[in-house]
Amino acid sequence: MTQAAASADKPQRLKLTSTERRASIMLALLFASRMLGLFLLTPVFAVAAQAIPGGNDATRVGLALGAYGLTQAIMQIPLGMASDRYGRRAVIVAGMVLFVVGGIVCALAPNVDWIIVGRTLQGLGAVSAAITAWVADATRPEVRTRAMAMVGASIGLSFAASLVISPMLVGTFGLSGLFWVISLLGFVCLLIAGFAVPSVARQEEDIVQARARDVLSHLDLLRLNFGVFVLHFVLMAMFIVMPGLLAKLGGYDSGSLWKVYLPVIALSFVAMVPAVFYTETRRLHKRSLDTAVLGMAIVLALMPVFVDSFALIFTLLVLFFVSFNVLEALQPSLVSRVAPPAYKGLALGFYNTSQSLGVFMGGVAGGLMASQGQGAKVFWLAAVMAVLWLLAARGMRQPA
Repeated sequence: MTQAAASADKPQRLKLTSTERRASIMLALLFASRMLGLFLLTPVFAVAAQAIPGGNDATRVGLALGAYGLTQAIMQIPLGMASDRYGRRAVIVAGMVLFVVGGIVCALAPNVDWIIVGRTLQGLGAVSAAITAWVADATRPEVRTRAMAMVGASIGLSFAASLVISPMLVGTFGLSGLFWVISLLGFVCLLIAGFAVPSVARQEEDIVQARARDVLSHLDLLRLNFGVFVLHFVLMAMFIVMPGLLAKLGGYDSGSLWKVYLPVIALSFVAMVPAVFYTETRRLHKRSLDTAVLGMAIVLALMPVFVDSFALIFTLLVLFFVSFNVLEALQPSLVSRVAPPAYKGLALGFYNTSQSLGVFMGGVAGGLMASQGQGAKVFWLAAVMAVLWLLAARGMRQPA
C-alpha cells in the first residue's frame, strides 16, 4: 500500500472551523465567568459571614450559599425553552441582568438574610441550559463533544480559580467588595453574550423532536444526572465546614485561606490533566468515572477520621480535587456522548437542573448539620452520597 493510500485510509481528526472555534471559546469564557461569579462566595463565606448579623447561624449560611441552586433548578428548563423561542442571546442577556442585580443586593446587604435574597435573584438568571444549547447550535455533531468538554472543563477551572481569588478579594475589599466583583463578572458575561459570541442558526430539528419523557426514561442519562447532583451536593456541603476547619487547624482567617487553596489546586491540576488526557485518548470514560468516584468516596470517608491533623486534611483535600476536577470535565462530555442527537439539548437542560439541585440541597444539608455541631458528620454524609453514586454508575455502558 502506498503512503498516500495509507494516509487516505487513516481516520482524519476533524478541526473546528473558525466560527466554531470562536463560538466555543466565547461560550466557554461566558460560562466560566458566570460560574466564577457564583463560586467566589463558596470558599470563604462560612468564615467571612461571622462578621455580619446572622453570620453565626450555620443554617442561614448554608442557605445563602445554596439559595441560587434552588431558583436555578426551577428556572433552568423554562429559560432553556424560552431560548428556543426567543433566541439564545436575548435570554442569556436577560439572565445576566438578573445576576448583576442579585449581586448588587448582596453587596448592599446589611445581614445574611438579604444575602439569601440576592443569591435567590442570581439563581433566577439560570442560563446554563441556554449556553449549552448555543454550543450545540454553533458546532457540527462531529466536533460537538470537544466544544462541550471545553464548557464542562470551564466549571472546574472556575471553582479552582475561586478558591485562590476569593480569599484575596475578601482580605482586601471585605465581603461587600467580593459581591461587587461578582456583579462586575456578571456585567462582563452580559457583554460577552451581547457582542462577542457569533450569531449562528439554531438546530430546529432537535427542538421539535425533544421530549422530556425520553430523557427521564434514559437510564444512562439518569445516572449522569444523579452523578452531577451528588458532585455538587458534596462540594457545597463540604465547604460549609472546610473553611472553618482549615482556619482552626492552620490559624488562617478568611483573607489568608488562599495560602492553603493555591497549593491544593496547583497539585490537583498537575495530577488531573494527564488523567483527562489519558481518558480522552484511550476512550476510557466509564473506567475513569468509576475510579474518580471511588477515590472521592474514600477521601471523604477519611476526612472525619483526620480532622485534627492539618497535614492530612491538606493531603486529602488535594486528592478530593483531583477527583472533582476529573469528574467536572468528564461528565458533560459523557452527556453529549450518551444523549441521542434528537434530545441532546434537553438532556443538558436536565443535567444542569440536577447540578443546581445538588448545590441547593448540599448547602442546606451541610448548614443544618453544622448548626447542630455535627461538622464531622458532613463528611460522612458526603462519603455515603459518593458510594451511592458509585453503585448507580455500575450499570452504565461505555459510550462510543
